[in-house]
Formats: sequence, structure tokens, C-alpha cells
Amino acid sequence: MDGIGPLIVLLLLALFVIIVLVRTVRVVPQQTALIIERLGRYSRTLEGGLHFLVPFVDIVRANIDQREQVVSFPPQPVITSDNLVVSIDTVIYYQVIDPKSAVYEIANFIAGIEQLTVTTLRNVIGSLDLEQTLTSRDQINGQLRGVLDEATGKWGIRVNRVELKAIDPPASIQESMEKQMKAERDRRAAILNAEGTKASQILTAEGEKQSQILRAEGSAQARILEAQGQARAIQQVFDAIHRGKPTQKLLAYQYLQVLPQIARGDSNKMWIIPSELTDALRGIGGALGATQGGPSDGGDDEWVDPGEMVGNAFEETTLEDPKAALERARGQAAQSSKEAEEHAQPASRVQPPITPGADVVPPRQTPPPAAPETPAVPPVAPPAPPTEPPPPTAQP
Repeated sequence: MDGIGPLIVLLLLALFVIIVLVRTVRVVPQQTALIIERLGRYSRTLEGGLHFLVPFVDIVRANIDQREQVVSFPPQPVITSDNLVVSIDTVIYYQVIDPKSAVYEIANFIAGIEQLTVTTLRNVIGSLDLEQTLTSRDQINGQLRGVLDEATGKWGIRVNRVELKAIDPPASIQESMEKQMKAERDRRAAILNAEGTKASQILTAEGEKQSQILRAEGSAQARILEAQGQARAIQQVFDAIHRGKPTQKLLAYQYLQVLPQIARGDSNKMWIIPSELTDALRGIGGALGATQGGPSDGGDDEWVDPGEMVGNAFEETTLEDPKAALERARGQAAQSSKEAEEHAQPASRVQPPITPGADVVPPRQTPPPAAPETPAVPPVAPPAPPTEPPPPTAQP
């Protein structure tokens, strides 16, 4: 028994020494602060490193983490200015910059930050309607951070950021908003579709306009080139005719040969004989008579070379008035009919008077009286060659 007592004393002494060492030596981690009180009063703040305390005199009041902390608060019901209740979740990013103030200025700074966030959020959201609340998150975050940073500054806490994690309107309002959003998107889609259709129709109309303009320009150029070709062909034919020195008889014969081509075609139901046919026939008759009886005295067969005048033949050509030509043709037809009726009437025979008492002379054969002379008809000049129409003038 005597040996057990000293052993117990030694064990108690060793335990006391261990306790004293533990209370004396403190190792503080980085970004951690220890609040030390001596005899119930604040003594000092221990930063990271090795520190020695007075055992049983200095005690650790609080262990403060100085790293940035993130705390999420549960959803809070908030009423907007248009009397709608929305549920808002907030997230606070804060950091303890003064451990002594965080311990001695407020009992629980986390609860204080939460309640301050709720009251500030209600004040800010109460001045906004639902539409502004949903579209003004940055503005709300800035106001919350300013108020919280000012209020928590004396607590030794710095609020770095405040974020609205979720804004949940009531289910009925949310459904109405979805319908409104759907209608708005449908309206935008219809407007975009209409604008696309309008642009397509405008482009199509411009394309058709440009194609019609190009086709018209091509047609105009083709007609101009065709007219120029026809003009050159007519000019060459005109020059060739004048260089060949054709007679009036040849022109009348060619005119009669072209007449059957007028009635050619299956669609022709009527053949109109032009009034110049009689003049052509007279020209043929005069040509045949001149051939049988000898050359005519007139100078119609002589040809005068136009020389330099050929180039300006179309400029000096003038067309006869259609009414005057028709009246002249009718007058010639009436004159021809009158002459034909006069030639068709038989000559009248005159009987000699009988004298009473005269001897009757036996009838004798007397030659028939000569037919009265037909009044001389002045020779009809052969018809002039048909005047060629002036070539079409090519418009640039």
C-alpha cells in the first residue's frame, strides 16, 4: 500500500504538467484568429503561429475563421408594390475582418446578417412591381450589398456579394406569365414571318421588274437591228434596181407575177384585186403593142442613172394621200365604164327620103355604110412603178 500512494501522486503530477503544457502552448492555423481573455477580460487576439498562454489565467474565448464564408438563407416571402407575394432565396458572401468586433459587438452575427437581409430585401422589393423585380436583379443585389455592408461594418464583417438565387412568383401568376410569353413569342414569330414574306415578295417583284426591263431592252435592240437590216436590204435592192436600169414593162410584168402570192395561204377567204391592176394591164398591153408595131415614140424606156441621188431617194419620197388616191381610182374606173358603154352601142343606119312621082329605080347593091370613127383615145402612159415605202428609221 505504501508503494501505491507515491505512484498515484506521480501520475497526478504528470497529468497536471500535461494540462499545464496544453494550456500554455497554442498553435494557431493560418486565417484563424483566437480571442484570448485574461481573468474574464479581453486580452489579445492570436494570429497564425505558435503562442504561449498563462495557464489557468488566459483562456480562449472564440475561434474565428477569417476566410470568406458563404451562407444561404431559406426562401423569404416578400410583397411587391403591385400586391403580389413572391418567394426569394438569397446567398450572402461575407468575411470577418475584425474578430474582436465580431465576438463582442454582436452575439450571433450570422443570425444578424440573416434578419438584416430579410428586412432590407422587403424594403427594396416593396418599391418594385413584379416585372421590375424579375428584370432588376443587379439593381436589387447592389442595394442589398450597400445596406448590409454599412450595417455589418461595426460588427467587423464585410459583405462582399449578395445574390438572389431564386424569385418564385405564385403558381397562377407564373402560368399567366408563361401564356403571355408564349403569346409574345407567337407575335414575334408572325411579325418575322410577315417581314420575311414582304422581303421575299419585294425581291421577287424587283427580279421580275429587272427581267422585264432586260427583255424589253433585248427586244428593242433586236427590233432596231432587224429594222437596220431591213433598211440595208431595201437600200441594196433599190440600188441594184437602179443599177440594172429596169424598164417600165419589166416592172409591170413583175407586178403581175407577184399578184398570185397575195392570195396564197389556207386562211385567205377573199382575194381583193388592187386598183393598180388596170394600170398594170394597160402597161402590158402598151408593151405588147410597142413590140408588134415598133418602138414607141415616147422616151419611157430610156433610163437616167440617178448617180449620187440614189443615196437620198428615201428622203425625197412622199406618200400620196389615201383619200385622193381613192378618188382618182374611182374617177378612172367611171371613165373606163363610160368608154366601154359607148363602144358597145351599135351604129344607127339612115334611110334616104322617097320623092313622089319619081321613077322607081331598082334597088342595087350598095356597100354598107362605114362605121363611125371611134374618137381617138389618148395613149395611156404605163403605170408608174409602185412607190416603195421609206425604210423604217432605226431609233437609238
